[in-house]
Amino acid sequence: MQNPIKQFQGTIKKGAVLLAAISLSASVSVAQAQNAAPDMQKLQQMMGQQISLMKPELQQKVKALSPQTKKLLLQIYGQHTRHSNKVTLRQVMHEVLSDYNSMVTGVLTDNPEQAADSARRLANHRIPIGGLVPYLDLKFVNDEGLSALAGFNDAVEGNAKRLAAAADEGDMIKASALVGDITQGCFSCHSIFRGVPGKSALLR
Repeated sequence: MQNPIKQFQGTIKKGAVLLAAISLSASVSVAQAQNAAPDMQKLQQMMGQQISLMKPELQQKVKALSPQTKKLLLQIYGQHTRHSNKVTLRQVMHEVLSDYNSMVTGVLTDNPEQAADSARRLANHRIPIGGLVPYLDLKFVNDEGLSALAGFNDAVEGNAKRLAAAADEGDMIKASALVGDITQGCFSCHSIFRGVPGKSALLR
């Protein structure tokens, strides 16, 4: 039979270890929260700078957006570590197309590293000068129109991240199945960000 004193000491020691673990976990959570707060503040400052670049009519539309829609925009911007004060959305899309082609090449040639790296670059594409909103038709700059961005974001960038994860695991069949979902997401997104490419509104 175990000595009661030693058993009690063992219980105390386990309790101390548990308390230390809880304390450490709480400290990490507090540190993470403290680190997250400046990021959100930085994003809000960035959005303020974007609004300052907009023409008055667009500024009014953006300022009239609901807090939920503004939060959605901040969440999307927060998923991207690359923000530019020079390139336009068209130039960003040229980069995205390059990454898309490289991703598909990686899938088709059974090169998981190329597929994964390219998919992650696609998912983390640059945010163009002024953000995303200035490149929309004004009729879409409202809560209903911008609500579609969440679905587009998941269809393209979310699936690109899933493709990268599948490629990392060597599951190229799963990765290849996601290519079509990403492509469909691209087409859906284009429906509000542009009309028919190359078509002029000045022609009869």
